[in-house]
Amino acid sequence: MLVVDEQSNPFEVGCACEIFGGPLRPEVGFHLYDLRVVAPRASTPMRDALFSIAAVGNLDDIDEADTVIVPNRPDVETPARPAMLGALRRAHARGARLVGLCTGAFTLAEAGLLDGRRATTHWALAPEFQERFPAVKLEPDVLFVDDGEVLTSAGSAAALDLGLHIVRRDHGAEVANHISRRLVFAAYRDGGQRQFVERPIPSVEDRSLTTVMAWAQQRLDEAITVADLARQGRMSVGSLHRRFRADVGTTPLAWLTVERVSLACRLIEQGLEGMDTVAQSSGLGTGANMRALFKRHMGVSPLDYRRRFART
Repeated sequence: MLVVDEQSNPFEVGCACEIFGGPLRPEVGFHLYDLRVVAPRASTPMRDALFSIAAVGNLDDIDEADTVIVPNRPDVETPARPAMLGALRRAHARGARLVGLCTGAFTLAEAGLLDGRRATTHWALAPEFQERFPAVKLEPDVLFVDDGEVLTSAGSAAALDLGLHIVRRDHGAEVANHISRRLVFAAYRDGGQRQFVERPIPSVEDRSLTTVMAWAQQRLDEAITVADLARQGRMSVGSLHRRFRADVGTTPLAWLTVERVSLACRLIEQGLEGMDTVAQSSGLGTGANMRALFKRHMGVSPLDYRRRFART
C-alpha cells in the first residue's frame, strides 16, 4: 500500500508505482503485488502543487496492508498528521512491513518506529535527523537500509534501489533483474554504496573502468584480485580505487563481492546443487565464506534462499 500526503514528491511516488504496481508483467508471468494508493483526502496536491492525486483509498485501509510505503515529506519541520502516525503504529504493531522512501524516514521516526533501529535518509538532511531523533541508528552515507520489517532509503533515485531490493527479497534475483532491465536501471546496487557519487557517469572518452567491469563479470568464478582488475585497466591499484570511488561509489572489492553474490543468487534459483559448488561457480570460494557474505548482503542464508526461490 502506497500512502501519499500533501506535498509528497512525485518521483518517489512514481518509483513505487512502477516497481510495485501496474498490470501483469509479461517478462515475469504473474502479478508481483496488489498495490493500492491511499491518502488522508480524496484529492491530494503533490509537491509545489504540480498536480493532484485522486487516491482510491483512505488511511483506514492501511490496517489491511502487508507492506506500507510511507510518504516522503519535503517539509520535514512540519509534524506529520496524528492520524498518519497512528495508522503507521497500528500497522507496525500487527507486523506489517514499513518502507520509508527518502524523508519518509522522518515520518517513521516521528511515529517512534525507528528507535533503536538502523535507518537512512537523504544525506543533506542527516544532521537534522540525527539531532531530532538521537535514538535512531542513522547511517547517513548509504543508499538504503534493510532493518528487517522496517526499511528506509536515501534520496530520490535510491527509491528504485530499495524497491528492487524488496522485489529481490520477496521474489528472487531473477525477477528483480527482469524489472531492472525494463527500467533500464542497475539490477543490484548494494545498500551500502555511497549516496553521493562525485562523477555518477564515467566520461565517454575514458571507457577503461567499464571495460574492466565487463571483463570481471565474465570471470566471476575465477580468483580475480584487485591487482588483476588494475592490470586489466592498465592503471595502478591506487588509481583503480580512486576511479571506483568516484564513478561507482564503492571499492573494487566490494563491487566484485556484490557481483558474485548476485551470481550466486541466480545459480541457486536455477537449481545448481551443492553450496560448495555454488560458492566455487560464483567465485565466493568456500561454502562457509559464501554463507557469511550471502547473509550479509541478502539478509538470509543460501539454504533459506534456495527454499524460497529455487526452481523445482
